Amino acid sequence: MTLQVRRVRFDFAGDDIPFIWHQQRPAFAVQCNLITFFAPGFEKFIVDATREAIPLIRDPRAAEEAMAYLRQEAQHSAAHMSHFRALVRRWPGLQATMDEVVASFEYLTATKPLAWRLAYTAIIENTFTPYFKVFLDHEDKLFEPGDERVASLFLWHFVEEIEHRSSALMVYDAVHGSFPYRLKTIGGVVKHIGEILSIVTDGFQQHVPASDGGSYGQLLPAGWSLGAIRASINANRRLTGSGQATYSGVPKREVVAMLASLVRSQGPRHDPTYENLPAFAGRWFDRYAEEPKCAAHWYSVGATSG
Repeated sequence: MTLQVRRVRFDFAGDDIPFIWHQQRPAFAVQCNLITFFAPGFEKFIVDATREAIPLIRDPRAAEEAMAYLRQEAQHSAAHMSHFRALVRRWPGLQATMDEVVASFEYLTATKPLAWRLAYTAIIENTFTPYFKVFLDHEDKLFEPGDERVASLFLWHFVEEIEHRSSALMVYDAVHGSFPYRLKTIGGVVKHIGEILSIVTDGFQQHVPASDGGSYGQLLPAGWSLGAIRASINANRRLTGSGQATYSGVPKREVVAMLASLVRSQGPRHDPTYENLPAFAGRWFDRYAEEPKCAAHWYSVGATSG
């Protein structure tokens, strides 16, 4: 697979980036904000593990893909940090939240063996194509009505995750390759993601005033306990109106298909190369090839949407 490293400068220089960047879909906006706080720590975790793994990969083409993959992830981290810096200029307390997330990933890098870290990455990256496909299949509802600067960042990130969808599993298989070990790692991964959820949702509510949308942090579960999930469901019922839920307007069969694909993504024969891909990703790549500046301003530069 040939991966392209795209260096995009997103427009986050001002101090007017809203926390709820999509007023019609606050649940989706806060879910994407969670990704901005997750991405820098996770992607440094990926880069460190992949860099350690590359000397152990015997196939030169696989090693070349792994290098391009880590370079893409490094670009994702830098872009999300620019979004984060725009948020922290307005709500300085969010710095403590990011510091805690990054420290959590640094602890994994310091204490877990390479095989575990590569398995963690493969487990998470395998879920991204089915998860992001629903978003990209409905970008006219989930992205276009929101703040273009933030929407453009997430569109770029999500289509590049589609592009390198098989790279993390390829690296894991090239270095370790044991499905039982990867399966056994899932419990630790789920536990860690729950810890990150708790850190971020608490941080949103603590450091962003309710008048600016911080209370929407309640829409995300603060971990995987039944109490946390129940509280999130109740908050969604209480805080979101008609048409404001993340998947409002998305056919139920697509949501069910996504959930089934998330489960299949962890199977022993799963190969992300052959995933059902969102048509939008292909359109994004074609348009970027003609007008790279569109990546930072997807709805106002170049061709019409999508």
